[in-house]
Parts: sequence; structure tokens; C-alpha cells
Amino acid sequence: MLFDSHAHINDEKFDEDREEVIQHLRDSKIDLMVNPGADMPSSRSAVELANKVDFIYAAVGVHPHDVENMTEADIEELREMVKNNDKVVAIGEIGLDYYYDLSPRELQKKWFIRQIELANELGVPFIVHDRDAHGDTFEIIKKYKDPKTECVLHCYSGALDLAKEYIKMGCYISIPGTVTFKNNRKTVEVAENIPLEWMFIETDSPYLTPVPFRGKRNDPSKVKYVAEKIAEIRGISYEEVCKATKENAKKFFKIK
Repeated sequence: MLFDSHAHINDEKFDEDREEVIQHLRDSKIDLMVNPGADMPSSRSAVELANKVDFIYAAVGVHPHDVENMTEADIEELREMVKNNDKVVAIGEIGLDYYYDLSPRELQKKWFIRQIELANELGVPFIVHDRDAHGDTFEIIKKYKDPKTECVLHCYSGALDLAKEYIKMGCYISIPGTVTFKNNRKTVEVAENIPLEWMFIETDSPYLTPVPFRGKRNDPSKVKYVAEKIAEIRGISYEEVCKATKENAKKFFKIK
């Protein structure tokens, strides 16, 4: 019934009880989940996990925090991961992070562009991380994304007008648990007004835990609280939100 389009279930915060969490997801109507990599080791472990669990798929890529030591050999390994495994459905998460600035901005841009080019080459979508870098992120996607290549703005935190511009370029918008946070008017406005056919839902587990569980570890079962909040905001049924966002993500990731 539910598709969590972005969750890091291979994160070390799940090391002690990962199997129990996965079993709980089976019991919680989580039909599908995509687990993106954030660096080369987590991309490898995401693929390994996807190969073990039928309803979990992987994305592979290097997050802006970790691009400082990235090489063309990494690009080649990412290419092989996608080409050799049907459970790898996207490049990601990739992008820009000007909030923490853990890697030099020019290197962030270089490897964001390079990984977009890889997605274009392979004919797979890509998953975008954008924190406090809205302008540069938009301009890079506009310039380098092939029109036939799809992308999703994961954990979207921008304004409604920018979301509409992304949709014009064929980019999806993913709504996280922050939509449940008090006074988060920007995300509520986006969730209320973008076309439902361009929307995903996600947890970004183990981060961004929705109300009423803030302060505790997030996990994909809590994506239902994102769906419930969107249904409330839009004045539609919970089932309609679940169905639409699931079908959107299945189409995007080419999951039958």
C-alpha cells in the first residue's frame, strides 16, 4: 500500500535490529522501498541489502558530503553496479549541500554534474539532495539533465514556485516527515498545491522523524504519517495519497 521512496535502512543506526525492522515493515503495509547510497561503501551495502530483501531496491551514488575524494574509478564502479543488477534503480543520492559545506563547493558541483551525466548515459533516474543550494542545484539540473532522464528532489525544502519549475523540467517532488512539523508552512504549501501525479513520499530514515515521534529514530513504517498529513492538507483520502505516490514512484523507478 505504501512506497517509501527514500530510506537509509543500511545506516549504522539500524545495525542492532535491522532484521526486526524489516520484518515490521512487512507487517506495516510497506510494499516497496528505495535505499539510496551516500558514499561508495553505503552504495555497496545498499545493493547487498536489496539483493536479500524482495521489496527493497537500491540507488547508488555519492552524497555531496563525501565527494572530496571521489574519482573516475568510483564512477566506473557505480556504472557497473547499475548495469549488472536489476535491483539498482537510480543514481543517488547526489547533489549540493551548502549548509554543512563538508566538501568544497566546486567539487560538489563537479561530481554532481558527473553523476547526472552517468544517469543520462545509463538511462536511469537520479535522486537529488539540495540543502541551502537551491539556485545552483536548479541551474545544474536545468543545464545537464537530459530531457529523457527523470529526477526527484528528495526531502524537498524549497518554495512552491521553484517546485513548479522543477515539475516543468520533468522532476518529481518528494515530501518527507517535515511536512508534519509545526510552523513548516513552506512544505505544507508545496504538499497542498503541486499536482499529486508529481509527488513522492519518504521518511529519509533514520532522520526527519515525523510528528508524533520526533526525537526518536525514524524508520520506513512511519511514512504513513507523511501520507496522512498530505491527505489532511489536500482534503483527500489517505488511500488516494498512498495509491498515487506509490504508482508515481513505481513508474519513476521502473518497478513492475
